[in-house]
This record gives sequence, C-alpha cells and structure tokens, in this order.
Amino acid sequence: MYAKTFLAALLAPIAVTAQLHELAVRAGLEYFGTALREGALNSDSQFTAILRDTREFGQIVPENGQKWESTQPQRGQFTYAQGDITANEAKRNGQLLRCHTLTWHSQLPSWVSSGSWTRSSLEAVIDSHMSNVMGHYKGQCYHWDVVNEAINDDGTWRDSVFYRVFGTDYLPISFKIAKKYDTQAKLYYNDYNLEYNQAKTNRAVEIVNIIKAAGAPIDGVGFQGHLIVGSTPSRANLATTLRRFTALGVEVAYTELDIRHSSLPASSSAQVTQGNDFANVVGSCLDVKGCVGVTVWSYTDKYSWVPSTFNGAGDALIYDSQFRKKAAWTSISSVLAAAATGAPASSSVVIPPASTTFSTVVASSTRASSTAQATPTQAPTEPEQTRWGQCGGNGWAGPTKCQSPYTCQVLNPWYSQCL
Repeated sequence: MYAKTFLAALLAPIAVTAQLHELAVRAGLEYFGTALREGALNSDSQFTAILRDTREFGQIVPENGQKWESTQPQRGQFTYAQGDITANEAKRNGQLLRCHTLTWHSQLPSWVSSGSWTRSSLEAVIDSHMSNVMGHYKGQCYHWDVVNEAINDDGTWRDSVFYRVFGTDYLPISFKIAKKYDTQAKLYYNDYNLEYNQAKTNRAVEIVNIIKAAGAPIDGVGFQGHLIVGSTPSRANLATTLRRFTALGVEVAYTELDIRHSSLPASSSAQVTQGNDFANVVGSCLDVKGCVGVTVWSYTDKYSWVPSTFNGAGDALIYDSQFRKKAAWTSISSVLAAAATGAPASSSVVIPPASTTFSTVVASSTRASSTAQATPTQAPTEPEQTRWGQCGGNGWAGPTKCQSPYTCQVLNPWYSQCL
C-alpha cells in the first residue's frame, strides 16, 4: 500500500524499513498499540490490513467488547462474542492483548448501576463478574484495566454505585479480586486528564497509595491521553507527571491516546502542532524509566469516538479517514527512531502534510549521529522526488533531488523532505 524504501546494503550494517511498533521496541518500549473498533474488523478490509501489520501495532485492545454491558448485560448471563473479536485477533496476529475494563461506572448495565446493594452483595457481584470474565480470558491478557475513571476532573471521587456502597474500599477490593482470577496479567488503574498534573492527578496518586496500603496488588497506571491540539503539556511536564507514579513503584503507559482538533478542517499549522503534541507525549514515555508503551485509541480518523462526543472536533488520530499516514504519524516515528538509534530527539518536529506516505528508515547505532544532508546532483538521469516526498535521511537510498521549484530540506536525521 505504501511506497517502498529500497536500501543500499553498504549504507549501514543494519538498515531496515520500520513501523511504529518496531521502532518503539528498538527504543526500549514494550509495544506500540491501538484500540480495535469491533464492527470494522470484518467490514473494512483496509482497516483490518493495517491493524494486522505487527510492525505497526504490537498490541491491541477492544474498544467496547469487554466492558460490563457487553460481557454481562443481564445478571448471571455472560457473553463473549464481542470481546472475543479482539482476543482472537491478537492471538491470530501474535499481538499483545490489553483487556479493558472491569470496575467502571460507565457502560454499566442498569441492573448493576440501579440495584439496591449491601457491601457483601455488591462485592459478590464484582467477584462473580471478574471470575467469569477474567476466567474466560485468563492467559490471554497482558494487562487488565481493573478500575477505570474513579475520579471527577476536579479531583473529587466519582459518584458511582461502587463508591456509594463502598467508599474508596472498592478500589483495593477490585484489585484483590482481579489478582485472584488472573495472577499473571498486569493490573492497572486507568483514567483521563491525569496528564495535566492537577487535582485529579493528585487523587490518582492517592488511589495508588490506598490500594497499596490495603495490601492489594497494582502494577500500573494508565494515562488515557485524550488531549487537545495546542493544549497538550510539554514533553518535560508530561515526564514529570509520569514520574510521580513510577516513584510509587508502579509502571505507567499511555493507553488511549488521541489528540483532537477543536475545530475542523484543521489548518496546516494546526496539523504541525498536532504532530508536535504527539511527539511530546511519546517522547515523555521514552524519557521515563517505567513507562512501558503507547496505545492510540483507534489509529484512523475513520473510526474515532471523538466526533460523536465532542461536537465539531475531530481528526484526532495518526491516519486520516482514507488510511493515509498523517503528520502525527511522522512525528511519532521520528521521535521513536531517534531513541532507537541513540541520537538526541527533538520534542518539536517539523512534519509533512496528511497526504505524505513513506517508510521510516532506522540505521544501526553506529550511524546514529550522522545527519544525512540532501546532496543534489547534476546528473540528468537521476529521478526527482515530488513535493512533500522523502529526499534524504539516515540510510535513505532513494531520490535526493526535488522537482523544481522545491528543495530538499533536512527535518531530522532520519527524514529530509521536498518543500
């Protein structure tokens, strides 16, 4: 589908085309992943083909199929048809499976949310739900989001049925039960708007401490990363926030990353800002020991939850609705490539427009510090690159001359572009 990059063997001892998961692993992360929109898998072959590219996505997570309303819509009646879509796909492709989610106030069937419960009766319901759902997926889930979104944006506790019955005790209760039914999966608390390091983040730190103080196991905190173009914290500030949690002895990850434009269509400058925002998020994970991976919440604008939730907003992902790699993809690949080869990475990346498609080239670390400058030639037979196309970069063996009036400009050590 995408233009192939042909490499000259003499340019580097090791030089390969690389996609995001490959780059993430080489950079020291465990994975780069995506959510799977269940309805798209069998109805959209283009969506499926990219999703199954394990060079691009090494981990997948169901967007809706494992939530309580999907797995136990009626008390005692369990169904896994939707959840199995992603689980089976992960098994088929050899991808990690992130399982999502167990104790959550939303997408909760009314028989739970509106029931009359005592502590013992609701704990029995939680236990039964986890026993069945986690038992069904036991041995398949690399992570489980055990508790999801327990905090309001102002840092107060969310008024869920679980909080009304247990207070904060439902947090360690949920993690203890989860550990009982899957001893191998990593257990996470997951929430949004933690990235801004304000009152909600303070409360999330308290959650980790509450769980640990009760003797319950918790392995990680998921930063959902539903952010806004131009309002995303800096790379340094994001890293500072992540370290608040790794200092508590848990790992962290970006679990539902998207960065939405507040209004559409997005200008070219807004697309550049979006790309830099993505670079800052991914870069902050690279900067923090204990940040293990990044998952985008679907990878294509065609299947994003954003437009239906935020009126007038959208284009929040790394592929456009036509499955073309966007500027955001390029910025992420550049930051990962920098870390993968040991060269310094910039948190501000100049990036191409949405229509650009190319393969990122990663050379061996012995060449990491060299910046490939465009070298125009006078030979009339040399092919010329079109506007926006790649014309240089570490290990690049394609055209280095641009069609007039464009010139080859070095954007970073791995990517020069005809501008």
